[in-house]
Amino acid sequence: MASASPRRQDLLDALGIKYKSVPAELDEQFFPGELPRKAAERIAREKAEAVARNFEHGLILAADTIVVCDGKVLGKPQDEDDAFLMLSYLSAKSHEVITAVCIKDIDQAESEVESEVTRVYFRSLSPMEIRAYICSGEAMDKAGAYGIQGLGSVFAERIDGCYFNVVGLPVSRVYGMLARRGINLLRNE
Repeated sequence: MASASPRRQDLLDALGIKYKSVPAELDEQFFPGELPRKAAERIAREKAEAVARNFEHGLILAADTIVVCDGKVLGKPQDEDDAFLMLSYLSAKSHEVITAVCIKDIDQAESEVESEVTRVYFRSLSPMEIRAYICSGEAMDKAGAYGIQGLGSVFAERIDGCYFNVVGLPVSRVYGMLARRGINLLRNE
C-alpha cells in the first residue's frame, strides 16, 4: 500500500488483506485548471507508480482523498489556523469527499484507477467547537481538517454515499477492483 495512513491501514486490516505500507514521496499539487476528481485520480496513479519502482512483483494499492466544497479543494491543513479556516468554511454546508484508488499490477504492467464521491452535510459549527476539535489533534493530517471516524463525526448531520470513502478508502470499490484481479476477499481458503 502506497500510504502511511493509519485509517487506510485499519480498513485493510479489517478486510484481512496482507500488505506492506510504503508511503509514496511525491508532490501532491494540482495542475492549473485540473478538475478535482481527475487530479485525485492522477495523484493516486502517481503514488502507485512511485512505490512500484521499489518492487519487482505484486500489486500496489494507492489512494488520494480530497474534500471539495463550492468548487474549492481542501487538502490537509498546513497549521491550526488553516484547519480553523477549513472547518469554518465547511460549517452548515455540504461538501464532496473524493477518494481515487489505483491498483498497479507490477507483473502485468498495468494500472486501474477508479474514484468514489460521497456527499457530507455538516451542521453549523461554532468557533468554540472548531477550536476544541483542533486542540484534539485530529484535524491536522486529514483532508478538509476532519476525520469522520473520530471526534469529527459530531460535525456531520448525514452523508450520501460510502462512509468508508470519507474515512479514506472506499472499501466496496477496492473489493471490486481486487476481485477483477482474481483476489476474492470472501473466499474461505
